[in-house]
Amino acid sequence: MSRRYDSRTTIFSPEGRLYQVEYAMEAIGHAGTCLGILANDGVLLAAERRNIHKLLDEVFFSEKIYKLNEYLLQYQEPIPCEQLVTALCDIKQAYTQFGGKRPFGVSLLYIGWDKHYGFQLYQSDPSGNYGGWKATCIGNNSAAAVSMLKQDYKEGEMTLKSALALAIKVLNKTMDVSKLSAE
Repeated sequence: MSRRYDSRTTIFSPEGRLYQVEYAMEAIGHAGTCLGILANDGVLLAAERRNIHKLLDEVFFSEKIYKLNEYLLQYQEPIPCEQLVTALCDIKQAYTQFGGKRPFGVSLLYIGWDKHYGFQLYQSDPSGNYGGWKATCIGNNSAAAVSMLKQDYKEGEMTLKSALALAIKVLNKTMDVSKLSAE
């Protein structure tokens, strides 16, 4: 039955579902594990580094993000973290709404600092939804990792050092490898 409704992103199924968005969300579960922990003195990001494709070139490059520079030029200060997250999620959401486009199969963790709210951690999904978090995880085995983070996160007491210890513990228990390395 879903065959008629999963060819286009803008057609809802009778149950009110957008299958293309659901497929993009499912793809995230196959990605490498990435977790973020908000601490009193910063934000820690830890990620599984895996290259499952032997022919994949690991050359990294980045394109200049003009939105950041435009804001800096106009207001003479860096763009607030939540404002940047909102702008990027608006783009992600637009890809679920207009014909001829498919949702990004990407969930992101954003970290930032601004003078009003201090350190911040946000997570977004392919639908363009986002939220602020104290600790979260995306990717493979993220449900188990989030459960452990809920159990072991100590609000108000978390430093970067204790966040690192927690991240190593969570990744060690939830990743599908027998040994963690600093790499």
